[in-house]
Amino acid sequence: MAKSPKRSGDEAKPDTPSAADIEAIIHGTHGDPFAFLGVHEAGKGHVARCFIPGAETVVAHNLAGEPVGELTRHHDAGFFSGTVNLSGVLPVRYRATRGDAEWTVTDPYSFWPILGPMDDYFIKEGSHLRLFDKMGAHPIKHQGVDGFHFAVWAPNARRVSVVSDFNDWDGRRHVMRLRRDTGIWEIFAPDVRAGATYKFEIVGPHGELLPLKADPYARRGELRPKNASVTTPELEQVWEDEAHRKHWASINQRRQPISIYEVHAGSWQRRDDGSMLSWDEMAARLIPYCVDMGFTHIEFMPITEHPYDPSWGYQTTGLYAPTARFGEPEGFARFVNGCHKVGLGVILDWVPAHFPTDAHGLRHFDGTALYEHADPRQGFHPDWNTAIYNFGRLEVLSYLINNALYWAEKFHLDGLRVDAVASMLYLDYSRKEGEWVANEYGGRENLESVRFLQQMNAHVYGSHPGIMTIAEESTSWPKVSQPVHEGGLGFGFKWNMGFMHDTLSYFARDPIYRKHHHQELTFGLLYAFSENFVLPISHDEVVHGKGSMIAKMPGDDWQKFANLRAYYGLMWGHPGKKLLFMGQEFAQWGEWSEERSLDWNLLDYAPHEGMRRLVRDLNFTYRSKPALHARDCEGEGFEWIVGDDQDNSVFAWLRKAPGEKPVAVICNLTPTYHESYEFSLPVAGRWREILNTDAEIYGGSGKGNGGRVEAHATGSGWAKAGLTLPPLAVIMLELEQ
Repeated sequence: MAKSPKRSGDEAKPDTPSAADIEAIIHGTHGDPFAFLGVHEAGKGHVARCFIPGAETVVAHNLAGEPVGELTRHHDAGFFSGTVNLSGVLPVRYRATRGDAEWTVTDPYSFWPILGPMDDYFIKEGSHLRLFDKMGAHPIKHQGVDGFHFAVWAPNARRVSVVSDFNDWDGRRHVMRLRRDTGIWEIFAPDVRAGATYKFEIVGPHGELLPLKADPYARRGELRPKNASVTTPELEQVWEDEAHRKHWASINQRRQPISIYEVHAGSWQRRDDGSMLSWDEMAARLIPYCVDMGFTHIEFMPITEHPYDPSWGYQTTGLYAPTARFGEPEGFARFVNGCHKVGLGVILDWVPAHFPTDAHGLRHFDGTALYEHADPRQGFHPDWNTAIYNFGRLEVLSYLINNALYWAEKFHLDGLRVDAVASMLYLDYSRKEGEWVANEYGGRENLESVRFLQQMNAHVYGSHPGIMTIAEESTSWPKVSQPVHEGGLGFGFKWNMGFMHDTLSYFARDPIYRKHHHQELTFGLLYAFSENFVLPISHDEVVHGKGSMIAKMPGDDWQKFANLRAYYGLMWGHPGKKLLFMGQEFAQWGEWSEERSLDWNLLDYAPHEGMRRLVRDLNFTYRSKPALHARDCEGEGFEWIVGDDQDNSVFAWLRKAPGEKPVAVICNLTPTYHESYEFSLPVAGRWREILNTDAEIYGGSGKGNGGRVEAHATGSGWAKAGLTLPPLAVIMLELEQ
């Protein structure tokens, strides 16, 4: 564009663009449209060139609406040029006509670039931590004109254009400017408003026209089955969560009660007609429910944009966009704000391990393996038929790390549960010999993925100290939840998949056989403090033919409910933070399906309502008793009392915290009723029964200790007590003094 105004008396030379340039513009093959279209110096004046398909006449105007030159049509396809009388360096608008029709076009090629050399520098270095403010589509006022700035990474493309309703999806009209140092294409599209659907039209390195691509950084997408990106305003939310965020940033999360309610937003509840709730409708129902139930956090299965409902969000095509299924992004921000106002945290299930191969997504984004590895032994996931991110590329790392920071900053999320970490750590994950590529040292560890996870955690915790990251990691990889500076991966917590597997295996057995599998409940305590664990009963345990939690339990209906109540009592008394998938708190019989609401009608029946009350009371007991949570991740918070009574399938332990009254957790995991089970407690005196899973209010038989137990000194240190152990039940005792 011209850098100096026309001087009075100067005259521009007539513009005679070459036929080759005109043909290249018309066919969308011009190597640098910004060097040809727009306003340019011509001798002592200026010329303007534009391509407006369908126009018969074009008159150029300045932004004040004053005509500055009538352009000549050089090609019937709509190419015009001519001298213009400019008195300053300003963008131009064209008034085009065809018959009786008249419309105005602001010239996108008459604007300067938006990204600057410092952006280029940090992008190339891989240290740009504000890419979510630079890439994608953002509303700005540029050189006095409102519009949207678009930027996308496609270093191997011959051409990249924004196509949309505002240009009739014509890839010749908003061809982007290539920043060669970074491979990023950008353009300012004037007069574009929020709500416009758009994609990128990309010509690959060999001249091939690729399927239209959604914006990797789009902050909003269309509702499936449509899949275009949508221009959206910058998120504006009046946040009222300073106290909530300050609390979590100031404490040691390992020593706080954390009880997580895992939710699939599309099927927790639905409207009467079966359609999905909006975020505001969900806030009115889900937030009060979780507060009443005593959960500390809601963990959403992925709510980033995804095309296929049965993927549950784990095959995402829009990592930066809250899915349109529940409304606009502002609705999700309001939901999080509402949670924080009542002390609830919000955790997002985050999927940086892989992405789907849908044509509009990231795969072969610019005609090459850009986000993924080119070698299928590294870049294709055989279990899920997805592509694996290339963690060796700085641009891919920046894309993912910025995404984690984006959710923490823009939506004030309290945590990220990182999906499929095990698949990221091992190069031979789900692969046979010869189907994987070793690392530089000949090993199976994915060192590039390790570096990514360490960098992600370091940046997230460094900039948002109140956040927590949780790894779904099912192997014995060391130091998953240890700091990066100590050689760890840097996660705050790790899912304890061993606890889930062993305890479910034990409880699925008929109680008569449990004595032969005693170690399934004791073995986990050998490693319970090697990581900061979350005990997960997640959606994975109630799908794909596994049945619901109540359906896993053996025996008749009464025994099934008693077993499940005992299971939850054991879990809430066991070291580790808690996670429970929706519907399991009231013992839904049916296996979970994303297609419909939970079976809330079951709460009309006493056994199911009793189960809900138990989970509620377990949550509030766990939260109110520091002995049950303050040393969840430290060995000093646990001590066996009875660990070897396999004949009776009785287990008992102490939960402790410095300066707090201890809590004894006693589990009787057979239907045998013990009226006077001899038992040791660390202190003589009266111990109060603070919870009994066999209580009538929970649907149990009502057996128990009348609310208290007397422990008598023996002179040998510990005191003795005769306990009533209800059948298939867990009781908790706390010293009354």
